Amino acid sequence: MQELKTLSKEEMQSLDVPRISGNMGSEKSKGKVYIESYGCQMNFADSEVVTSILMNHGYGTTDNIQEADTILLNTCAIRENAETKIRHRLKGFQALKSKNPLLNIGILGCMAERLKTKLIEEEKIVDLVAGPDAYRDLPNLLESLESEDKAINVFLSRDETYGDIEPVRLHSNGVTAFVSIMRGCDNMCSFCVVPYTRGRERSRDMASILSECETLFNEGYREVTLLGQNVDSYKYEDSEKNQIISFANLLEQVALLNPKLRVRFSTSHPKDINDEVLYMMAKYDNICKNIHLPAQSGSNRILDLMKRTYTREWYMDRINSIRTILGDTCGISHDMIAGFCTENEEDHAETLSLMDYVQYDFGYMFSYSERPGTPAAKKYIDDIPEEIKKRRLAEIIAKQRFHSGIRNQMMVGTQQIVLVEGDSKKSNSHHYGKCDSGKVVVFPKKNEQKGDYVLVKITQCTTGTLLGERID
Repeated sequence: MQELKTLSKEEMQSLDVPRISGNMGSEKSKGKVYIESYGCQMNFADSEVVTSILMNHGYGTTDNIQEADTILLNTCAIRENAETKIRHRLKGFQALKSKNPLLNIGILGCMAERLKTKLIEEEKIVDLVAGPDAYRDLPNLLESLESEDKAINVFLSRDETYGDIEPVRLHSNGVTAFVSIMRGCDNMCSFCVVPYTRGRERSRDMASILSECETLFNEGYREVTLLGQNVDSYKYEDSEKNQIISFANLLEQVALLNPKLRVRFSTSHPKDINDEVLYMMAKYDNICKNIHLPAQSGSNRILDLMKRTYTREWYMDRINSIRTILGDTCGISHDMIAGFCTENEEDHAETLSLMDYVQYDFGYMFSYSERPGTPAAKKYIDDIPEEIKKRRLAEIIAKQRFHSGIRNQMMVGTQQIVLVEGDSKKSNSHHYGKCDSGKVVVFPKKNEQKGDYVLVKITQCTTGTLLGERID
């Protein structure tokens, strides 16, 4: 267990700080917790771990914020907009706090780790701050609020993986689930706060990962997504068997659990994804042919400033290997940043040309947001005017929409195996699910149920969705 740090009333008064609470649901003696999650898939998976820890210590959970005794916000710090959203959300809790002065409000995750005590100083309503490695201490932190004004634990761990905790699936569709395989990141990209908010890389033991995946399958889940900041660098030393388990080894063992269990993963790093992983994907039908491979920029000059440790040519070589080993229908998605420090029109044009070369299926695209404390913030000037960032981002988004249309049109006329995840958002007379390459498929209902695999002929598409008819 990590060291617990609480502040006395006198210490908190000297800091002039306030409080927070959480989100969950059951009828137990220690009150109800309500949780909201923001940011990446890892945060949502972490919220499931938090839920498990608190329920095991007698806390209940609720989906109704009005009946919560504790509100917890699991936060993201990757961009300024993410933190701004949390601050606006906190303002909305003022009325709840006025009605119930005993309400606890807590900030978890990356924003908590980045700002630490400063968060309590700035947001007077916050009672509790806990970083990503402090979740085992949450019951102690909440208990301490009975005698202290504030509670804080932001100590990072070198070995915490939460591997022994069985997550409670929040708002689950009962078909797909996230499984964390590692925590932290050793890549010191100049624009990124993750190494500072989540610590160094440490891989979870394979036995606990396999046990969680097998339990999920036995409970009716049919797809797992293996999560890590950089899954390709997964490495677990099995001392009993005197062997090192690589990510390719792990992928194979999860795939072997059951051929009806689909396996996805995120995120890959261009410098680490190797042909061994690609051949393992090709070997097993239930390992989905779908790779998220962030590029961030198509310019070697900008990639060097970003400390991405690969070149445009290296990235293109990885794309070539994916297409050669897994075929043209393998889904490839990306992250792209517009307007990084000193980026000029030639750099931007190289990003657009890389997108033309790859023709991604999907992408997450943002304008550069300087994060305090990162190498980029310390060494470079955020010198690209906002209007230029917006224009370049709009061009990147337009390019991606065009390519998404091309990639989806390629699927029209094909037959795809789709895992049914539930009703379509727009019509309860239609089901939706994902095909192997990760694309969403919508089709009229017949007699299939959630969790079934069905064969669907794709008849038309939009830039975001495939539409089809089930083949009996």
